[in-house]
Amino acid sequence: MPEHIKNQLQKDIEALEYELAHELPAEIKKAVALGDLSENAEYHMAKQRQVFVNARLGQLKKRMAELSLVNLANIPRDKAGFGSTVVVFDTQKNEEILYRLVTSEESDVTKGLISTTSPIGRGLVGKRVGDVATIVTPNGKRELEVLKLTTIHDEAAATAAASETQPDGAPAESGSGK
Repeated sequence: MPEHIKNQLQKDIEALEYELAHELPAEIKKAVALGDLSENAEYHMAKQRQVFVNARLGQLKKRMAELSLVNLANIPRDKAGFGSTVVVFDTQKNEEILYRLVTSEESDVTKGLISTTSPIGRGLVGKRVGDVATIVTPNGKRELEVLKLTTIHDEAAATAAASETQPDGAPAESGSGK
């Protein structure tokens, strides 16, 4: 799982746990002190917020558990999958589009970041260069031909290769003792 997503989820979980353990009990206690709970709006709002925070906390913890189970070794090396950058040709729009397949937390259509659970993401997962994905969207069917594919493994290899060269492009020296 990408580290920044894990950190954001953890930060959100901690904030909700703090609210649940400290802020909401104080609000409920203050509301109870006002008297008659049957007509006490502050009390009812605090209790509703408590139910919401509990539910949201459960969702975030479940999502964190799901994402921690992602095993990058199980992502194919020759097909589109999580972390892949895919250049497609949209036959309806007659244009090339670049998509990056990401988690739902990272998705941003305006930046070309498409969730693997979205209709386009699901249609592209498992495709190779030359394959055509037929995507059913609210606006009708679209055909996307995969022109170029860079998997998460390709990007990791390119990053590793780039870090082995110096800024001027010369190979890094090894074992010279300097």
